Amino acid sequence: MKKVLFVCVENAGRSQMAEAFANAYGSGKITAKSAGTTPGERVNNTVVQVMWEKGIDISRNRPKLITEEMIHEADRVITMGCSVAEVCPAVFIRDVVDWNLEDPKGQPVQKVREIRDEAERLVRALIQELSI
Repeated sequence: MKKVLFVCVENAGRSQMAEAFANAYGSGKITAKSAGTTPGERVNNTVVQVMWEKGIDISRNRPKLITEEMIHEADRVITMGCSVAEVCPAVFIRDVVDWNLEDPKGQPVQKVREIRDEAERLVRALIQELSI
């Protein structure tokens, strides 16, 4: 079973969605965690709402600080989109893949749904790739 770590700055939106999709769809193939370089206080409420629309409850999730142990345990590290270079996790990690997803913070619900759907598509493709 492959271990995947999804990383973004606050671990309050994109990486939480990716982790939830990966754990929901990757059963028996992958396990996922997520973390951030400067974690927020809570998961974005709009992100919780749009994930609930997909039948996935992340309301109890909490943003976590990335650790070296998380990085070393992961078979694959994926960043969500690094727009803030000084806190971008990619500068600390070798062999990182960046999905370049837009940050849902402060976005209207329809935009957050689009980001969610793209995260879901990317996770499904990742599961296929890692299952080969």
